[in-house]
Amino acid sequence: MQNFDDIRFYKDEEVNDALREYVKHPMVKALLQFTFPEMKSSDIQAILGECHSIADFQSKVIYLSVEKVLEKTSEGLSDNGFEELDSKESYFYISNHRDIILDTSLINYTLHDHDLIMTASAIGDNLVQKPFLMALSKLNRNFLVQRNQSPREMLKSSMKLSEYIKHLLFNEDRSVWMAQREGRTKDGNDFTQQGVLKMVGMAKGNIDILDYFTNLKIVPVAMSYEFDPTDMLKMPEVLAKRMKEEYKKSANEDFNSIMQGAMGQKGRIQISAGKMLTKEDFDPIREKELSINDQLKEVSILIDNAIYRNYKLWPANYIAYDLLKNENRFEDKYTEKEKRQFDRRITRRVDVKNPLALNSYLLMYANPVINKMSLNEE
Repeated sequence: MQNFDDIRFYKDEEVNDALREYVKHPMVKALLQFTFPEMKSSDIQAILGECHSIADFQSKVIYLSVEKVLEKTSEGLSDNGFEELDSKESYFYISNHRDIILDTSLINYTLHDHDLIMTASAIGDNLVQKPFLMALSKLNRNFLVQRNQSPREMLKSSMKLSEYIKHLLFNEDRSVWMAQREGRTKDGNDFTQQGVLKMVGMAKGNIDILDYFTNLKIVPVAMSYEFDPTDMLKMPEVLAKRMKEEYKKSANEDFNSIMQGAMGQKGRIQISAGKMLTKEDFDPIREKELSINDQLKEVSILIDNAIYRNYKLWPANYIAYDLLKNENRFEDKYTEKEKRQFDRRITRRVDVKNPLALNSYLLMYANPVINKMSLNEE
């Protein structure tokens, strides 16, 4: 069997040693104090001492950490569609991607609540450069997507990643989560990159790629935050892209985004699982007798449409659309008070005298409305 040691998460027998090694790290201590604010250090240590598997660590610590984050920074998490899934099946979840850590944490929190198999989740190795972050990611069943490689190295690591996803789903009966694209959506316009699907399909062997995707049991998932706590942090990159300028990340940008994403106010959150993609969904693509690349394009549209269909739109989305278009099209979807609150949010976060900045900020919230309207289903 192929050796996945350079990208895999911890084996259960490695968990307790890793916890002992990192328990005194300031950031890990801060996480534990946040999760167990009333507890003495010795009692927290005792809980960690009982963690001998990733499942132990996730249920005894991380589930409670996510619960605390939701309690302090949101007005609640709702979910939809997960009750349709089978607790004995492993699935390949593909979702839109708004927050570096929260997206996958909240999906697993939801899967845990529904007694479904929790996921192994892809994370870019650029996000876990610090040893304690690497350890925490491996304790949370994250596997590494290797970035910044030469084309030859990229091909090799993509093949390994594809084989590992196949191994997890079929040999370990482990669900897998992956974002629909490399990097977070900065402008609210969620779309699936064909390159992600191409990588996933590399391990298909001799079978038809659409048959392989059927076997993966793909479930599109829509992540919808009422407010993006990192919206202001995303603006410089959005503006640089629109002005066709090169954007260079600052040294701690990703880490600041992780912290702001976790601790910033998010309003309401909804996670919606779409229907699993089946052979019947892929048959119309097969009948067109397309090239592999064109088939991948069609599959990405299938996933996008499922995400748009299941995406929960909040008052802020409708307000942003109406402001952007200078219309009152959706005025029945929000109150005057909600509009005033969103106006205040804009003035605190963006230079309203800069038309490009204002337009970009409004698009961030309006794009999900535009995408849902493109389905012509309502």
